[in-house]
Amino acid sequence: MTGRDFAALVPVSQRQLVTWEGRGETINLRPGNQEALDTLLARAGAPTQQRFAALLTERAAVQHDERAEELLRRDPRAVQHSVDGKAMVPVEEGIYLAGPGNAPAWLDGFHIDVYPTTNLDYERFVRTTGHRPPRHWPNGRCPDDLVDHPVVWVTWHDATAYARWCGKRLPTAQQWEKAARGTKGRVYPWGDQPTAAKCNVAEAEIGKTTPVARYQSGVSPYGVFDLCGNAWEWCSTEEVAGRYELKGSAFTSPFERAAPSLRNAANATMQDNDTSFRCVSSP
Repeated sequence: MTGRDFAALVPVSQRQLVTWEGRGETINLRPGNQEALDTLLARAGAPTQQRFAALLTERAAVQHDERAEELLRRDPRAVQHSVDGKAMVPVEEGIYLAGPGNAPAWLDGFHIDVYPTTNLDYERFVRTTGHRPPRHWPNGRCPDDLVDHPVVWVTWHDATAYARWCGKRLPTAQQWEKAARGTKGRVYPWGDQPTAAKCNVAEAEIGKTTPVARYQSGVSPYGVFDLCGNAWEWCSTEEVAGRYELKGSAFTSPFERAAPSLRNAANATMQDNDTSFRCVSSP
């Protein structure tokens, strides 16, 4: 409808409506006006409400991630990537103890995303590139209740496309493991104790993904979250032709599969409700 018609529906003057539009979120509405707008939205049809929710999601996607902002203020090691805005931390070059046998191995330095790629992160990529959205998004839009959960139902090819879009890459299995275990061969990101309560695995009986910043006591020595449980994460390491390594286990997996040194792999076209990814970049 026209601005004049909408103003009459609230009802306010058209001049008042122009003032609201000009001042945006800086304005504090009178309670009666706010109640009128809330009532109009509640009585609108489902398509209108979906458009409203989609607009809010899009606006949130282009603004700074509050988790990233908090981390950047708190951790001097963290940096914010210039394209997707995600917080990253450095993993220094050097030797680390790798695999179940803790064999010494050398890796060059790299930066890694503090959190897995969320639905909100992926929504920005989809909106910018026109890439296919995940199958669990209603009408191809990021659900409001999953914005801070890891994006799932993504193939290795989808994850690689996101990484290329933002100028990053998927981690090798070795990079992922070092970010999770540190240099001294920890069994788990938090240490050697098998504490299932520090991650979202099957024993937690949550039965779905959780916000990526939920398990604060389960972070790695580098301050990286969700490296055990929540969702499996694609790596760039190819096991055999067309099959790539997955790390970290998921909410669907028993805790015994959560150790970062363990190996798993899947076909590059596989997609499931417990498979996600994160990215790395050069120092």
